[in-house]
Amino acid sequence: MTMAKVLVLFAHPMLEKSVTQIELIKSIKDLPAVTFHDLYQLYPDYDIDVDREQRLLINHDIIVWQFPFYWYSCPPLLKQWIDLVLEHGWAYGKDGNNLKDKWLFNAITTGGPQFGYQEGGFNKYSLNQFLAPFEQTVTLCKMTYLPPFVMHGTHRANDQERKVYADNYKQILIGLTQGKFTLDQLKKVSYLNELIPSTVISNN
Repeated sequence: MTMAKVLVLFAHPMLEKSVTQIELIKSIKDLPAVTFHDLYQLYPDYDIDVDREQRLLINHDIIVWQFPFYWYSCPPLLKQWIDLVLEHGWAYGKDGNNLKDKWLFNAITTGGPQFGYQEGGFNKYSLNQFLAPFEQTVTLCKMTYLPPFVMHGTHRANDQERKVYADNYKQILIGLTQGKFTLDQLKKVSYLNELIPSTVISNN
């Protein structure tokens, strides 16, 4: 069986301060068919090697943008990566077909609780509504946008909760590489987390 190749594009400017992200990374970094790509480690000066990044994208089937949710968006280096790497005529436009039919989703951590991300909540909108610019970017590049993997409430999470979410993330990536989920299954959920049974319900 041919395994789908997953590229995790990770962006966190202060990883050493994030217990949650460290736990998530530890769970998936050495998985077969998964390439973990730390943008801040590779490009501390923001001088992105566009050709290298484009080759990586071509050689993978599923792309993950993994990052902490900063001010309702991604850290600045990932935004610069999007601006530079997804070039017109390469990623989108009439002749920009290099990413066509690949799958992409966001893997996000946020300190805010899940109930704060809904109409009438503290943030007024759902997380998926905040992610609309990412969805449209992916659509413009002729890729398939999947629901996000999300861990809410990281500021209050304990070690056991982090380990459960990290294991769920691992199971999602394994399932994707092995073709265990149909596109219909993936599209029916709000968060990819819902595909993995869990003993932890995060609404804190």
